[in-house]
Amino acid sequence: MKQNKKTLLLAYACLLLLSGCASILIAGASGGVAYSLTNIAYKTIPCPIEQVEFANRLALMKMGIKHVEAVKTENRSRIFAETSELKITIDLNKITPKSTKISVDAKKNFLLKDKSTAEAIIDETEAMLAKD
Repeated sequence: MKQNKKTLLLAYACLLLLSGCASILIAGASGGVAYSLTNIAYKTIPCPIEQVEFANRLALMKMGIKHVEAVKTENRSRIFAETSELKITIDLNKITPKSTKISVDAKKNFLLKDKSTAEAIIDETEAMLAKD
């Protein structure tokens, strides 16, 4: 019995040590949104970064999420947003001139994250792109 506990403890320790380098894809109900091991939702969208950024701004407005700030570089845009309960960071990374990876991290506090809101932001951004 003690050997089983030691083995289980060792397995947990290995999992914690490897969590920084590994990611796990969890099938979402939204048709392809994946999550990293740190519960950050992400998806690659077949649109230029400028279009995704504009659609994301519209999505945040539609959802009643306050846009706080955007920090841009040539191939990346980081958007900070918030609600009364969440601090949201949205990263848009240019993969190619015609594709953009969107990552959404919706934090409730230091430990808890809101995966459903992160997923909804990606879904609503895609919906705004479909309206064009």
